[in-house]
Amino acid sequence: MRFSLPPASVNLRLLIDVYPNTAAERDRWILSHRPARNMVDPRRPFAFKLEEERTETGEIVPVATIFLANRECPWRCLMCDLWRNTLTDPVPIGAIPAQIDSALSELHARGCESTADTTAVSGAHRFQYSGRGLRSAATPSRQVKLYNSGSFFDPRAIPLEDYAAIAERVRAFSRVIVECHPALVGGRCLRFRDLLAAGEQHHSSQPKLEVAMGLETAHPGVLEKLNKRMTLDDFQRAADYLRKNDIALRVFILVKPPFLAEGEALEWAHRSIDFAFDCGATVASLIPTRIGNGALEALAARGEFSPPKLASLETALDYGIGLRRGRVFADWWDLQQFSECSACFEARRRRLQEMNLNQVAMPAVDCDRCQSHGGRRHPV
Repeated sequence: MRFSLPPASVNLRLLIDVYPNTAAERDRWILSHRPARNMVDPRRPFAFKLEEERTETGEIVPVATIFLANRECPWRCLMCDLWRNTLTDPVPIGAIPAQIDSALSELHARGCESTADTTAVSGAHRFQYSGRGLRSAATPSRQVKLYNSGSFFDPRAIPLEDYAAIAERVRAFSRVIVECHPALVGGRCLRFRDLLAAGEQHHSSQPKLEVAMGLETAHPGVLEKLNKRMTLDDFQRAADYLRKNDIALRVFILVKPPFLAEGEALEWAHRSIDFAFDCGATVASLIPTRIGNGALEALAARGEFSPPKLASLETALDYGIGLRRGRVFADWWDLQQFSECSACFEARRRRLQEMNLNQVAMPAVDCDRCQSHGGRRHPV
């Protein structure tokens, strides 16, 4: 996708609209560039989907992913657009368990209806189930992701009073994956872990808790400018805490965050994967940085950000899988916006999906059209 610079008539605004140097000023700047928030229902998840993922043991299992509606995260990260599907006030006690009930009930109904491609729909959002399919209509999801556009262990987002009810609903899954800012990794993680284990006598095995944390980048200067209010040392400490308490770690990494050119960004994506595994991660999830939150569009107008090329995501995935240190996944949601060639896009998308599942490098896609227009074999 090509990103055009603004016309000369807005040059004066660009001179004024400079990204600030302090955290408090950055908070205000980021908020000032936000578009409208979406309307969400506190008793229904704003979206949910079925997907497949490769486990640590090499199995490919069905995963139920639920996007919970709750109060917005207290941090104002420069690249984040997750706030668009959050609430301005805390949800009432009981709302989060009700959201989980709603999503799991509908996903179960959809799974029993068909094993073909399905789309889970909630509110204004649609998420495509990729269609490699559950093994059979009766095959239950083996893992569940409870993603809440922020931190699961933020009590203003997920009430502590709901932990027991949430644990009861997801205890039958073999793995429960939640997300959290490193600053909130602590005793509440252990409380929820123990609640998951509390009913293990009714199940064949104790569910494993996994916490996903956003590293974003191992570049210290860029990380500071992302306004996440976290250092690499902070991330390392949180990762060590999880490891010592037998909680698995998943790490989110941005492919081409702001303030980095394409080649430099790819180098730092590789370094970020290395750092994630050094911290004990079992999964590194590569997320191409997307426009859509207002702030990144403002940076793009100043030449301080442009979305990554699809080839950068491909190359980062090749690198990560080649390390053989853990699973590495490429996020392929809305992937076409990063492609500059319609002729080879579908083949390249399928390649990423297959590599996600198989964790084996595959031959690069050779595109005659890209070649004829000065492109080259992908990935670059």
